[in-house]
Amino acid sequence: MVSVRLENLTKYFGKVKAVENLNLTIKDGEFLAFLGPSGCGKTTILRCIAGLENPTSGQIYFDDKVVNDLPPRERNVAMVFQSYALYPHMTVRDNIAFPLIVRKIPKDEIDRRVKEVAEFLHIEKTLDRKPSEISGGERQRVALGRALIRKPTVFLMDEPLSNLDAKLRIYMRAELKALHRELGITTIYVTHDQVEAMTMSDRIALLNEGILQQVATPDELYYRPANVFTGSFIGSPPMNMMEGRLIEKDNRVYVDAVHFSLDLTEFKNLLTSHVGSEVILGVRPEDISLYETAEEQCIKAKVYVAEPLGGKAIVSLYIGDILFKAETAETWKPEATVWVSINKKKIHLFDKKTGTLII
Repeated sequence: MVSVRLENLTKYFGKVKAVENLNLTIKDGEFLAFLGPSGCGKTTILRCIAGLENPTSGQIYFDDKVVNDLPPRERNVAMVFQSYALYPHMTVRDNIAFPLIVRKIPKDEIDRRVKEVAEFLHIEKTLDRKPSEISGGERQRVALGRALIRKPTVFLMDEPLSNLDAKLRIYMRAELKALHRELGITTIYVTHDQVEAMTMSDRIALLNEGILQQVATPDELYYRPANVFTGSFIGSPPMNMMEGRLIEKDNRVYVDAVHFSLDLTEFKNLLTSHVGSEVILGVRPEDISLYETAEEQCIKAKVYVAEPLGGKAIVSLYIGDILFKAETAETWKPEATVWVSINKKKIHLFDKKTGTLII
């Protein structure tokens, strides 16, 4: 296995910036996901690593070796695509064997390795069928088998689960995670689905408009977002964001928003240098509690709609004209007046000008 290092990686298509000055190391044996909205550069990075695109500038290292000038076949990477890219006229057996056939590996060696991979992926009963005769999950495993049979040092996966139905995606997430744990191959995974990234990855590299926003473990991204974009992108429902100004009054520090003020004096030592600044207050839905009657430091709100989800409900409510979402154990009737309590120990405060995290 190898580590993969991207050093000042930049890619333009004409005048369109796809990736800008990316610096990142994927550790040997790590499962790293590139996450971000459509068009943020995820697939372009993957194609540069595979050798299918040439960077405009910057270096790509496998361990300490620059591979920019190596053609794809010499990089020993295996790529699994969203479409699976299986040959419809070939059997499963021949699809899996194809990378070895083109390398003119002896037939007995090919047969042995196909059997080995098929047993490992539990698809040995499908070997004599065509791709159209097997399920979506089985087709996905055939694509994985074709990648595995090459014994790659790096796995590259480009939205491999996006064509599967919701139930099968959940199953295949667990399968891919178990596969990585067993094989230990350096794996780079592209997705726009944060659930896939959060549940499968050792670390996540979050991108927006070709720029790396934060690289961290799933928990770090969720609980310590580096900026407004990370806070608003990670989480479902996303973090509530409200603009305000940090003020000091009677030796106490507040976030003064349009429809309420929140006393943050307990964080005064961290906030003194930011008093007077415009800020963005970030609050996760699960850190908001709702009450029927006013409690200390509660904010008056009106329920807009409640979405029951079995053991919990997502409640949308208005504080003035600001729409909030809260995650509660019970549902609430539309138009009901409620009192909102924010868990101040869980809040996030961002500098409005730079978007970066203050606390």
